[in-house]
Amino acid sequence: MKTIVYTLFTLLTISLISCKKQTKGLALNNTPHKIKHWSYQGETAPKHWAEIEANTECDGLHQSPINIIHTHTDSVKNRSDLKIHYSPSTYIEKVNNNGHSIQFDFEIGDSIFYKNDIYYLKQIHFHEPSEHKINGIIYPIEIHLVHINKHGEISVLGILGEEGNESQLFEFLESFLPLKNGDTKYIHKKIDLSSLFQHSKDYYTYNGSLTTPPCTENVNWILFKKPIILSVEEILKLKNNMPVNNYRNEQALNDRTIRYHY
Repeated sequence: MKTIVYTLFTLLTISLISCKKQTKGLALNNTPHKIKHWSYQGETAPKHWAEIEANTECDGLHQSPINIIHTHTDSVKNRSDLKIHYSPSTYIEKVNNNGHSIQFDFEIGDSIFYKNDIYYLKQIHFHEPSEHKINGIIYPIEIHLVHINKHGEISVLGILGEEGNESQLFEFLESFLPLKNGDTKYIHKKIDLSSLFQHSKDYYTYNGSLTTPPCTENVNWILFKKPIILSVEEILKLKNNMPVNNYRNEQALNDRTIRYHY
């Protein structure tokens, strides 16, 4: 009798374990549980990032982008705190369509000297239309040049773009497009990005965040006042390789100060 009871108990235990394994990872409606990932539309749009992305600062008080009202800035007649060291011998390592933007990654070469430290260019990517506004104006495109120092701290150069004549630099960058979502092309070719800064010397600075999750704060933002010029066709080519309206909505300035360097 004890043998029969022990056998029945063993069979019941095996059956329960089997059921548990089969139901692991399934929701109550017997469908696979899907982890939501941030995007620019619907239930995973920017206004929901703080809810769906764990361990982010997307609901912080010093977030980006912002609307820069020129008359509300502190003017600083000094541009010496920023030095741009861009060389024609810097190499693009690869280009990737990460589903959120087109991103070009760089080998070590270009850098900026800012706040008494060196920040090396890691990557550039694009937003259409622009994320930052100047006096409420939204530009067709915004370029982010992301720099990181040896401590992992971030400084971003932001450049706005408007429609006009063709840009040789963008013709070169877009020669590696189209690129499907998730695809990567390895390039290892020289590029001179210094032309991006020939149009304007004046810029705004403020303390903000990354404009995509994890929305890390304490990012140094340097946004150039005057936009660069590129053609409508060049803007459209980038747009066709990225999600529609891949921008984050304007964030509150709160207690921050924006400085205008001229």
